[in-house]
Amino acid sequence: MQTSMTTQASVQAFQALVNEIHDLNATQSLLGWDLEVMMPAKGAPLRAKQLATLAKFSHNLMTSNEMQEHLRNLRQPGVYDRLDTMSQALVREVGRAYDKSVKTPIELLQEMVETTAEAHNSWVTARANKQFKQFEPVLRKIISLNQRLADALGYEDSPYNALLDEYEPGLTVKQLDPLFAKLKSELLPLLKGIQNSGYVPDTEFLKKGFFPKEKQLAFAEMVLRDMGFDFESGRLDLSAHPFSSGSSTHDVRLTTRVDEHDVFSALSSSMHEGGHGMYEQGISPALNRTLLAEGTSLGIHESQSRMWENQVGRSKAFWQAYFPKLQETFPELAQVTLDQFYHAINRVQSSFIRVESDEVTYNLHILLRYELEKALIEGQMKVDEVPEAWSAKMQEYLGITPANDAEGALQDIHWSHGSFGYFPTYTLGNLYSAQFFNTAKKQVPNLEKSISQGQLLPLKSWLNQEIHVVGKMENAETIVQRVTGEPLNATYFVDYLWGKYGEIFSIKR
Repeated sequence: MQTSMTTQASVQAFQALVNEIHDLNATQSLLGWDLEVMMPAKGAPLRAKQLATLAKFSHNLMTSNEMQEHLRNLRQPGVYDRLDTMSQALVREVGRAYDKSVKTPIELLQEMVETTAEAHNSWVTARANKQFKQFEPVLRKIISLNQRLADALGYEDSPYNALLDEYEPGLTVKQLDPLFAKLKSELLPLLKGIQNSGYVPDTEFLKKGFFPKEKQLAFAEMVLRDMGFDFESGRLDLSAHPFSSGSSTHDVRLTTRVDEHDVFSALSSSMHEGGHGMYEQGISPALNRTLLAEGTSLGIHESQSRMWENQVGRSKAFWQAYFPKLQETFPELAQVTLDQFYHAINRVQSSFIRVESDEVTYNLHILLRYELEKALIEGQMKVDEVPEAWSAKMQEYLGITPANDAEGALQDIHWSHGSFGYFPTYTLGNLYSAQFFNTAKKQVPNLEKSISQGQLLPLKSWLNQEIHVVGKMENAETIVQRVTGEPLNATYFVDYLWGKYGEIFSIKR
């Protein structure tokens, strides 16, 4: 067995190697942000090469003989058991990444990076032209690459399981199928009850008039500051599809998009991305330059964004504080009452665009994407069949049919990123967020009253302490059990929806 001094030296050398890998990954993240926010369109081909080179260097370090030796030594039970908690977590997570990396051919990794970098502009162009066929060739290649990746990583039952594990470790089709079936059985009666209630909130004033971009961005920035987003460690920019990106706890980038004929959309997406960003900023600085300095799973990450967007940003308590400020910013809303505005932003209506859908129908959008993704990866569907299948499922679940591909299969950026297996984490995020917020209301004194007074930091501080600070030192299952005292339970989300929308639409469960 190694001596204590030898173990300490091995840990230090291991951590130094991990730091280098993280630096390369952080640089890739920064270049990826630039690609979508500031880079000229003609820069895409060379940027793809640059990203591929960085990915190659990172992969080579992760799969190096040096890394293999460090993990061989530090994974020994007699050695691992004597490590401090942070070092154990680092060995566990880096070991997991190493096991995946050694199974992934470097040629496949480089081809994936290059293909997805070029696919971004292809998606932007196809979406602008509303022509899925323009995106088909590169999407076909991306699906093939994901299938090859699944084969390389290995899987049981479905190749889609290998891809799910990239975003939500341990999640499988066998778990998702009954979860989605249960949610559908709960959500459809609620949706039907709302549709049969006879009440349709007026939303015309939300999109009536002209709401200048500068004013919308200034209002969104004010709310983000009140939420606790640190602009000395972050920034807010515009992009075609809102996203967040971070290279450290001190460099977190948010993006949003603005419709000058919609007063709510930019704020909603900014609060959503702000939830992601504050998660990254709230991770312990001690974890910087390690693979622990990130959210533990995309489901937990999404819980933070959905909580700020919905449990807070669509609540009456929040708008009791912020509606007067919105009216000051946009005087054309002066004649609108708080209740009218609250009901308007919580209108339930089948819509084509996922990111603009309401809380009741949102998960039906995710179910649609999950079923199509699984069919594509399992080879049960061809790429050119996607638009027709998309329209058929939209009609089945939401009773509407897209007029064009921009309203349908081209609305999301995820497939151009190669992110198959990502969408289900949005639904997990909804479930986690309701369960966390239910606990926060019990543990944070007068939480909803504080929110109604524009005091948002108590919630942010609770989230920092209970969820953010540990980064990836704890997995999703551990965090949920520790914070709420029980495993993931969909009941909290369903109860939240019925309670809120039952009151708005005067319907009973």
